Amino acid sequence: MKKFKITVDGAVYNVEVEEVGEYTAAPASQPPAREKSPTPVADIPIETPKEPVKKVAQPQAAPGKANLTSPMPGTIIKILVNTGDKVEQGQPLVILEAMKMENNINASTTGTVASVEVSPGQTVDTGQLLLTIG
Repeated sequence: MKKFKITVDGAVYNVEVEEVGEYTAAPASQPPAREKSPTPVADIPIETPKEPVKKVAQPQAAPGKANLTSPMPGTIIKILVNTGDKVEQGQPLVILEAMKMENNINASTTGTVASVEVSPGQTVDTGQLLLTIG
């Protein structure tokens, strides 16, 4: 077993990895390198974040209306509907670019577009209101 200390986004993790095979990069004419015995590693306490992670408040839809929110951070590429348009469940309404990929954001319900809250080129966060279906 080998122990490693790994830091991900400021959080420190102690992990153990088991070697399952032997890797030999030396030519067959040379004797294999001697394995070192594992060096004990002191337990390192995991750091906790100083500030609690803030959750984005999910907008509440008015009775009889459905809010369409962004599932991920990205940039609005195109809005495929206008206020007053009738939409069907599953119909693409907004194209969102995230991580250099275009993602269709589809209608969660059948209805009429009550309001469009974003514009092309706008950057949005996860959970941000894109439009409302009434």
